[in-house]
Amino acid sequence: QVQLVESGGGLVQAGGSLRLSCAASGGTFSSYAMGWFRQAPGKEREFVAAIIWSGDHSTYADSVKGRFTISRDNAKSTVYLQMNSLKPEDTAVYYCAARTDFPTTRRRDYDYWGQGTQVTVSS
Repeated sequence: QVQLVESGGGLVQAGGSLRLSCAASGGTFSSYAMGWFRQAPGKEREFVAAIIWSGDHSTYADSVKGRFTISRDNAKSTVYLQMNSLKPEDTAVYYCAARTDFPTTRRRDYDYWGQGTQVTVSS
């Protein structure tokens, strides 16, 4: 059983940056693909980014490509989401997720979820 704990959310002005972290415990972190998803009020949870177990390959939603970067440190059992050039439409609760296979963009494919961290971008 894997436990995931996100941190790093907060309030930032448009154009600013934040780095989210997700610390994992209770499993073999280096064997998991990791993903970030987000959910805005009144909307469904949507894919943001995902990274393969080795960190060699990542994929992004079109809405964040070129602005967000996902990375991982297997020695620290942590995955990161660096968010630059933030926009008000990036406001959401951000969740990290893990699965024991290749990364996908589908929410239903992920087995473990964190509790989320709030990101608010003011205009």
